[in-house]
Amino acid sequence: MSAKQKKRSLGTQLSLTILTVLLLVIGLTGILANIVINRQFAAYIRDQEEARSENIVSDLSGQWDEDTKTWNREYIHAVGMYSLYDGYILKLYDNEGIVVWDAENHDMSLCSQIMGDITNRMNKAQKFGEFTTHNYDLRHDGEKLGSVSIKSYGPYFFSESDFHFIRALNLVLLSISLLAFAVAIITGLILARHIVYPITRASKAARRISDGEYGVQIESRTSTKELDDLVCAVNHLSSALYDQEQSRRQLTSDIAHELRTPLTSLGTHLEAMTSGIWEPTEERLNSCREEAERLGTIVKDLELLEKSESGSRQLSLTSVDLWELVECIVPSWEAQAKKQGIQIQASGSRTTVCADRERMAQVVTNLLSNAVKYTPSDDGKGLVEILVFSQREKALIKVRDNGIGIPKEDQDLIFDRFYRTDKSRNRKTGGAGIGLAIAKSIVTAHGGRIEVESEEGKGSCFTVEL
Repeated sequence: MSAKQKKRSLGTQLSLTILTVLLLVIGLTGILANIVINRQFAAYIRDQEEARSENIVSDLSGQWDEDTKTWNREYIHAVGMYSLYDGYILKLYDNEGIVVWDAENHDMSLCSQIMGDITNRMNKAQKFGEFTTHNYDLRHDGEKLGSVSIKSYGPYFFSESDFHFIRALNLVLLSISLLAFAVAIITGLILARHIVYPITRASKAARRISDGEYGVQIESRTSTKELDDLVCAVNHLSSALYDQEQSRRQLTSDIAHELRTPLTSLGTHLEAMTSGIWEPTEERLNSCREEAERLGTIVKDLELLEKSESGSRQLSLTSVDLWELVECIVPSWEAQAKKQGIQIQASGSRTTVCADRERMAQVVTNLLSNAVKYTPSDDGKGLVEILVFSQREKALIKVRDNGIGIPKEDQDLIFDRFYRTDKSRNRKTGGAGIGLAIAKSIVTAHGGRIEVESEEGKGSCFTVEL
């Protein structure tokens, strides 16, 4: 596989995406924070410089002696030298424009050194500018006494302590950004693993399922709804495929069992007659015909079940009165029931639904057949009841008997194809186990449902709801 075709894992892609986003966010946050802080600090320095200039002007204005009409040169010198070390070069004039005190004339070498230090410091900080001079009037009680020119680096400058502070601040911001990035890397990797782990397990489970290993279950719970839904969906799919595979195997076994008996009997009879062991009497030929009919009935039931489940046969929907339908079907079973010592009671009211009459008749017939077949008749107390009524805009058919009932563990499986509570599959205790499966498929095709309530030894009640 070429490099272009090589695909990254979800974990790698998710980790790279998270790290990229976090890096961009942290980097942009650090850069913006640095810009904002530097701008705010520069504004603060400018305000401080303006305040310092105003203080110098105020201090110098107070050094005029009204009595002697002279300047206090010693104090002016002290103010000038103190300001010089702070980066302010002063030159004081009287009202006639005569220089009273000039820092550059006083110590030119010191002024040049301080100016050079400030320029180098600001160049290091990438804050380029130049020394500019600002003139201020010196006044006392509203009277002009002279003026002072203050030369300083503009638009602003850092003192040595300011410069160390801004460098420390930038270092702190860089350290915080690096620490945040390290924490983000660890958090991102943990988060990516947390998200990818159940997906990886689901992927492996799906691969095992595709290889035919049904019944695989993932024991993984997360705090993410979508991931839990994915895990549950894979588990449900695995269980469904496992059940389907078991059903397929059981179906194959059941069909083989159902076909084996008539085929064996038919084959044995024919072989005995063709080899001359038996005479082909009418009785033996009738026996062969019955076995052939039995095979045909099984095949017919299978075809009917396939059509019911696949929906290949369209429903012919008409207005059907369920009570009238039951009244037509019950008489055909009364003779059989009476012969077995079972009483059939039908009651109900006119209940009309939109349904396929023929298919619904098959449902009722299958349920009645099932009830009669599994209701004891030895004591003459066997009873099968069929009720038709409507309730809350729904039509219901109930077929109740006081027969042998259904074991609790079998009630969820009773509608499966070929399922019979009699594991020996004795023909005397029931048919092929398709009747209830057909009934359920027909009811489901009508958008209804069929349920069973039963207690072993006391009877069963099947309810069809449309």
